[in-house]
Amino acid sequence: MFCNVRAGLVSGLVRLPTFANSRAIRVTPALCRHQHRTFSSESEDVKVLYDGLCPICVTEIRFLQFLQRDKPGKVDFIDISLPGYDGEKYKGVSYEMAMGEMHVIDEKNEVHCGVPAFAVMYSAVGLGWLGRFMMWPPVRPFMDKSYTIFAKNRLKWTGRGDECTTGRCEKKTN
Repeated sequence: MFCNVRAGLVSGLVRLPTFANSRAIRVTPALCRHQHRTFSSESEDVKVLYDGLCPICVTEIRFLQFLQRDKPGKVDFIDISLPGYDGEKYKGVSYEMAMGEMHVIDEKNEVHCGVPAFAVMYSAVGLGWLGRFMMWPPVRPFMDKSYTIFAKNRLKWTGRGDECTTGRCEKKTN
């Protein structure tokens, strides 16, 4: 009884064991459409488009690459700052679009932007619980607002505002 109540309270965000019958209860409300993600050899990789000149972005991508080190090929991290980036290869996501906010292309070839992009990305590297938490209705407005502020200011906050005002950002050469 207690385990059923506890499972209901967390609304599927974590997997809780029940001690009475040694089974696991998982309550799975529809938090977002990325919740029940499956990966098979037939599905395409998840593609994460990131700014390789952004120190904050690179730190997170390196962490996610570390998490998926035992599952190569599940997620492709695409550095949009490289000269050869061609948005037409990535569902028409231009450099400018990708610089404006996070874009992820899921295994079904659908493009996700902003907070939903993070939910797809985290799910692909084994952090689905974090993606579901971000998309949880009580948390989602805070996540959207926080990410909007970050996306609007990240170039300034990383000291790259001046070289990114026109065209492609260039790495500073002192």
